Amino acid sequence: MSVEADKRAAAEFAAQLVEDGMRVGLGTGSTVAPLLPALAARGLTLRCVSTSPATEALARQVGLAVEPFDEFTDLDIAIDGADQIGPGPWLVKGGGRAHTREKIVAAAAARFVVIASGEKVVERIHEPVPVELLAYGASATLRRLRNVVLRPGPLSPDNGVIADWTGAVEDPATLAALLDAEPGVVAHGLFGPELITDIVVSTAGAVDHRVIAGR
Repeated sequence: MSVEADKRAAAEFAAQLVEDGMRVGLGTGSTVAPLLPALAARGLTLRCVSTSPATEALARQVGLAVEPFDEFTDLDIAIDGADQIGPGPWLVKGGGRAHTREKIVAAAAARFVVIASGEKVVERIHEPVPVELLAYGASATLRRLRNVVLRPGPLSPDNGVIADWTGAVEDPATLAALLDAEPGVVAHGLFGPELITDIVVSTAGAVDHRVIAGR
């Protein structure tokens, strides 16, 4: 079974976790793309928020109602992909440059469901870790952090500068604390266990759903 088929299987499984009337956070990326038609096909009445203009456009195309996030104070569920799923569980997100919005949506959701194909599961979190920087003083921020390098390409959805931590990741919690303490960092792509409630991984067509205790 192909990686794309596994992404679709994980997405379709997660779509079944959504109930009528829910406020739903929609993530960004290639694993979320098959989630959108799967949700629309269920015919539920949903109020959705999107983490990127690309996701919003795709959601509207399939008939999902997307509203500004300032219409809500919280969400019932958010569903998103991951670049890495490591022990803890810790995630790395941000390949699609939207990890700041994705983290805000995950934190606002009562349930945050991570969907992925099997190759995203890793034995330990490793570089690169996406980092969004404030444009103001970005050169000074990069000098202080040393192991963060600019990523070519567009800005974040909120016009932040996208870079990547390229140093070693000895411990995700330690690196997260280091990046959180830097005033020039808007947000980083490390998502800790406190944010995650469910992990749905499809490997060769077999879907594994793990519920994470403690949230």
